[in-house]
Parts: sequence; structure tokens; C-alpha cells
Amino acid sequence: MDCRKFVADVHLAKLAKYLRLLGFDTLYFTSITDDALIEIAKSQQRLILTKDKALSSHPLAYLVRSQELRQQLPEVLRHCRITHCYPFSRCLIDNSLLERVEKEEIIDRLPPKVRRWCNEFWRCPKCGRIYWHGTHYRRMRKFIDEVCGEIRARYELEG
Repeated sequence: MDCRKFVADVHLAKLAKYLRLLGFDTLYFTSITDDALIEIAKSQQRLILTKDKALSSHPLAYLVRSQELRQQLPEVLRHCRITHCYPFSRCLIDNSLLERVEKEEIIDRLPPKVRRWCNEFWRCPKCGRIYWHGTHYRRMRKFIDEVCGEIRARYELEG
């Protein structure tokens, strides 16, 4: 099992989204049975992230104990011994790897302000969503730096 590939249960939508933000291949379904989660984990070599104590007894599952996202991310990264991430490389909606796209190809889909000041863009090849480094990016980057910084600090202390 690859501990950098996840499938999250229905109680962990926000965690799934932020693992994608960090660049980790993370599946999430709004409705899925435990048996289906287990089958996906087996067939795709994924770790099940769950809040369900019964499901967590499965060898391919990990019980996320923290209640808040700010603690869940470091908890999962620590459990999997992950020290590096690849932020902003996946679509937050459907988990696909993003592709760089030229401004001219998508200019008609951009808000007027973004057309004026931004020149780097990425597109999801599956859903077509466009990404750029705007103010929302800066807030997310700060959050990632804080979370990843906490992980690095813990690893250095635990060394």
C-alpha cells in the first residue's frame, strides 16, 4: 500500500480536499459503503482515512482521531511519515493532476481583474476548472506553510 494515496470516508470531506491541495492522490465520495472503500483501497493500493472505529480495524484503514482540520493534516502526514508535499498540483474537485495552460487559451473564461494582472494558469483536464495564484492562493499557501512547518519541526524533534 502506498501511504501517499488515500481514500477518505464520508466524514472527512475537508481533509480529502486539503490532502489534494497538498498534492496527494485522494479519493472522496459523498456516499460509499465500507465494503466499497475496502475494495478501492485493496485494488488501488490506498490507505483508508476514516472516523469510523469499526472500519478503522481493517489493516488498510487509519482512524483519524483529531476533530479539526488543522490537527488532522499533521496527524495523517505524521502517521504516514510524509515529510514532503506537492502543493497546488491537483484539482481540488476531482483529484486530477493539473496541467499548465496558456492565458490565450482560457482568456474568455477569466474574470476581468485576473486577465489584467495574472499570467500563469493551470487547468484540470477532467473538469476544466482553471486555477491561478490569486489572493485565495496566498491564504492557502500560508496555511500549508504553517502545517508543513509544524510537521518538519516535529520530525526534527523526533529525529
